[in-house]
Amino acid sequence: MALNLPEPERFTLNCPTQQVLDVVANKWTVIVLYCLAFQPRRYGELTRKIEGISQKVLTQSLRRLERNGFVSRQVLSEMPPSVEYSLTPLGKTIVEPLQAIAKWSIENFDDVVTAQEHYDSRVSKT
Repeated sequence: MALNLPEPERFTLNCPTQQVLDVVANKWTVIVLYCLAFQPRRYGELTRKIEGISQKVLTQSLRRLERNGFVSRQVLSEMPPSVEYSLTPLGKTIVEPLQAIAKWSIENFDDVVTAQEHYDSRVSKT
């Protein structure tokens, strides 16, 4: 497999890859980003759109994404006031890699399930 970047001698705690993956390589964070890739959404829309995410985890994910420049939070001047979240220009740059992961997931899901079943049957015999 040909890679575009050289293999690091060591993956240090402060290397850019570890720093960024620490922010975005979380199941819920990736799903929130992917959901916002299609359009800005209000908090309630996100809770309805992302099955299984708790309000606490959604709030934490949005705050972390906002802190790291991926998501913008806008308070709408309505009554009652509501908040809308959207991707920032930086957040939009991660959409293409997320789409590649989603495509890969769809194409390889059956192989992953087969591998899990094979592993589970092997482990349960020991």
